[in-house]
Amino acid sequence: MKKRTVGVLLAAFFAMALTGCGDKQPQPGEVKGYDKGEEYLSIWVHSIEDTEEGQCYRKSVDAFNKKYDGKYFADIEFIPRNDSGGGYSDKINASVMSGDLPDVLTVDGPNIAAYAENGIIQPLAKLTDEEKSVYLDSIIQQGTYNNKLYALGAMESSVGLYYNKDILAEAGVEVPDADHPWTWSEFTEVLKKVQPVVEKKKGYALDMTFPTGEATIYYYAPFFWSNGGDFVNKDGLKVNGVFNSKENLETVNYFKSFLDNGYMSKVQITDLFESGRAAFKFDGAWEVNTIYNNYPDVNLGVAPYVVSDNWDGGRYTPTGSWAFAASSKTKKLKGATKLVQWMSGVESGKRLWDESKSFPSTYEAFESSPIFEEDENYKALYHQLSKYGHPRSKTPVYPQVSASVQEVLENSVLTDNDAKTELDKSVERINEQNPLWEWRFLDRHLCYLRYFYSCR
Repeated sequence: MKKRTVGVLLAAFFAMALTGCGDKQPQPGEVKGYDKGEEYLSIWVHSIEDTEEGQCYRKSVDAFNKKYDGKYFADIEFIPRNDSGGGYSDKINASVMSGDLPDVLTVDGPNIAAYAENGIIQPLAKLTDEEKSVYLDSIIQQGTYNNKLYALGAMESSVGLYYNKDILAEAGVEVPDADHPWTWSEFTEVLKKVQPVVEKKKGYALDMTFPTGEATIYYYAPFFWSNGGDFVNKDGLKVNGVFNSKENLETVNYFKSFLDNGYMSKVQITDLFESGRAAFKFDGAWEVNTIYNNYPDVNLGVAPYVVSDNWDGGRYTPTGSWAFAASSKTKKLKGATKLVQWMSGVESGKRLWDESKSFPSTYEAFESSPIFEEDENYKALYHQLSKYGHPRSKTPVYPQVSASVQEVLENSVLTDNDAKTELDKSVERINEQNPLWEWRFLDRHLCYLRYFYSCR
């Protein structure tokens, strides 16, 4: 982006600011249930109403209105995402320009930093330490940007290293306990042992792919983290020397060894693990429910996530799902924060788990469900999440970082391009697309405009 472009954008935003913002708050009686004396709170969510997740949000809003009858009234609108990830995000972007943001909105966890940096959401009203202690550590970490709490997760998720118990038993492989994961070297030896077993099944040791979209960074970031690597620096504004670090190069080359040794397929094979032809698979926590319901013959286990030989015992399990936040538009921050807490709280989390099998975001919601103690697979995932949960990179350019990780792994592992070259190319591409000092420059000026020309 050239400085001239920045100037043009500033001029456009300046003009928009002069036109004022659209505040379309209804009057009491215009919306069913909204009565005189109540504070009206609009809320947008990213899902279809007629789904298990959508119905959970609807029920949570209804419960909020019942509890705070006479004080607050929440009015929910469903704006589903489309197949390409747009729809909801398109609506958000358009509303930033028009000033028609709701009081509360949902944000995908990795995008919290970008939403905060660009003034779409604002810090929540101050929560006490006791109020924050309700939530998993990973939820608070995910929602915090520049030492301010912007969002609270409605649900949480993680990634598991799933294994076929029958294949490992035939290979004579024992799985380590949750706090002593296999190192890279140890895992390589395990793959050697199981390979003869899966070859008889015309399969592979690993059911492993690099899918387009968020899945790749979500599944494989732990390998980078446990090796002392990351994708951006601590303030989220620098990738050179971080994304292309020697630690990350080591990690990419470790992945290359999987293909070089025949432990994974170069092309995707549908249901390789689910059909009993792979010993291991990296996938989201939802895989357990999928196996139980659709592939009951698979003797499923969850192993602790593999860590680098250099692992220092730190957090390495990826986390993050949809969260609730107060928009920059709302002047009802206290009420908006109450609604955020409710939608992400214990009762809402219990409902999301019971009705949609989405992991809750609070300790109490987990502990209230016997399955997380009685079922060994869910118990393992909860232990991993609560003890080793690690949010994905906090940066205003997260989408580009995520896409670059996928491209590096695909081009280096599957296409056999030089890994160092691919890492350096990604750094150049991210920097070209996002001249970060100019982002900061633009944001400072937008803050100035919002201060002087905000809706009154």
